[in-house]
This record gives sequence, structure tokens and C-alpha cells, in this order.
Amino acid sequence: MALVAEASNGREAIQQFRAHRPDITLMDLQMPEMNGLDAILSIRGEFPEAKIIVLTTYQGDVQILRALKAGARGYLLKNTLHKELLETIRAVHAGKKALSPEASYEIAEHSSDDALTPAEINVLRLIAAGNANKQIADQLSITEETVKGRVKNILSKLGANDRTQAAMIGLKRGIIEL
Repeated sequence: MALVAEASNGREAIQQFRAHRPDITLMDLQMPEMNGLDAILSIRGEFPEAKIIVLTTYQGDVQILRALKAGARGYLLKNTLHKELLETIRAVHAGKKALSPEASYEIAEHSSDDALTPAEINVLRLIAAGNANKQIADQLSITEETVKGRVKNILSKLGANDRTQAAMIGLKRGIIEL
């Protein structure tokens, strides 16, 4: 194995991929200018055969699924042992998909959960930003009763006791970002 290029943001990653066409790309999700998910989508849009492994600190199930849907062939956490990283690179190079055990556990843990609707995600995002129900209603041009109904659904679906816990769960699982 040989390192052929490095990039400090998503735009550079795309440029480096075009220039070097690596067999395997290791991609972080959180980067300046352009995040890893957008870079994966762009690279895979231009080079459908690209084999990309996400190497990140984010282990939320929604974030993992987004990366896989974007075209990542593997998902590892940065605390991965050297041996596991090499095994994953080899497996993905051979055409397989690979997840760290932690990523597998996260997906399995929430596989039967009811997913939040896009409308509920919008409300959760505004809750996390510190907005009250009336402010959320005004921003989304809906009634306060509609907001209350969505908050009730969010709490139920996430198994949260209150709005703060729902926001924390949403952030941890990668449903929302600040």
C-alpha cells in the first residue's frame, strides 16, 4: 500500500481523486469548505467505481446510513486498530463492504425505529437551535398546535423524555447537525 495524496477539505479530496484515481480513498465526514458526504457524492457521481471508506469520529446510525447511501463502501471510527483498518482496506479493495463493529451495533440498535419525517426533522433542528414552539411555528408557517403534535411524535420516536434529550439524541445519531 502507498499513500498517493492527502486533502484537507472535500474540494481538495475531489481534485486529488481526479488527479490520482486511487484504488481506495479514506474520507472524513467533517471537513472545512465541503464535508465528506458531499465529496463522496461528487466523486461517486463522476467515478462510480470509486471505493471510499469513511474514517471518522461520528458513529450515529443516521450518519452511517447517509455515508453508505452516498456510496461509501466502508465505515470506520478513527479509534480503529491498525489491523482492522488494513483488513477493511483489503476487503473494500476486493469488492466487499465493511463496517466497524460499533457502526454495525448502531445500525442494528435503531433498525426497527420509526424514522422521523422531514417535517419532524425540521422541528427537531429548530428545537436544537433553542427555539420555543411559537418561534418554530412562525419560522415554518404552521400552527403552534402542529408544532406540539410534531414534538410529541419526535419524543415518542426517539424515546426521549423532553425536548433537550430529543435534541441530544438527534445530534448523537446524526439526524441533525448544529
